[in-house]
Amino acid sequence: MDKAVLYDIDDEGIVTLTLNRPDMRNPISDPAVIEGLLGALDRLENDGAARVAILTGAGKGFSSGGNINEMKPGGNVNGGTPIRTRINYKRGIQRLPLAFAALEVPVIAAVNGAAVGAGCDLTCMCDLRIAGESARFAENFVKIGLIAGDGGSWLLPRIVGWSKAAEMALTGDMIDAAEALACGLVSKVVPDHELMDSARALARRIAANPSHAVRMTKRLLWESHRSDLATVLEIAAAMQAAAHGTQDHAEAVEAFLQKRPPNFKGA
Repeated sequence: MDKAVLYDIDDEGIVTLTLNRPDMRNPISDPAVIEGLLGALDRLENDGAARVAILTGAGKGFSSGGNINEMKPGGNVNGGTPIRTRINYKRGIQRLPLAFAALEVPVIAAVNGAAVGAGCDLTCMCDLRIAGESARFAENFVKIGLIAGDGGSWLLPRIVGWSKAAEMALTGDMIDAAEALACGLVSKVVPDHELMDSARALARRIAANPSHAVRMTKRLLWESHRSDLATVLEIAAAMQAAAHGTQDHAEAVEAFLQKRPPNFKGA
């Protein structure tokens, strides 16, 4: 069987992660996909050449979210008893939002086709989201009598605001790419055939910056989700002290003064 998640890096330090179960519409509740994503994120964090990543889905859809077959009693989601099901979630899909939150390399979700349920939440685990015109999103757990067990109730309101998150979660209705853009779920909508080129163009803009500063900036943004202003300022002061000591910062200053493009080396 092919790998559930593909990992490709180019000479610009742009990593493409591809959910590779198109025949099943890339369900992230599938154990192989969960382990594949966790392995890919670990590799990404420790890949010194990686500057930014793009996450997308193989085939016609980004991710169908949960595999309904695995929700039957005794499956990889529904363990058959409340205790077993709780363990399945903690040892399974709930590891993903924690891994994304711990990751310092920025991740862009390039959303092709449908991203529903846990698939919608997977896009929210990423730092940036752009969508093809045919992309659709749904926080539709209530439609099958469930709740977002993967962190969606924490992630979605922080992206689209309380009212829109409540509308999406309580109705379970699908929204199209235009509505996703209007509510801030995605930052850009492009023709489907331009999706990956647009994602790479955005990735290049990020990769052009000093990698240490990019990673620390992402960490600081995530920290602001859960900390008060005083704590964020304290962390920012420590990070800034580290940033001032990097070769890339010195190079940026010299390049500015000499009126030339900087040559960053990730040091």
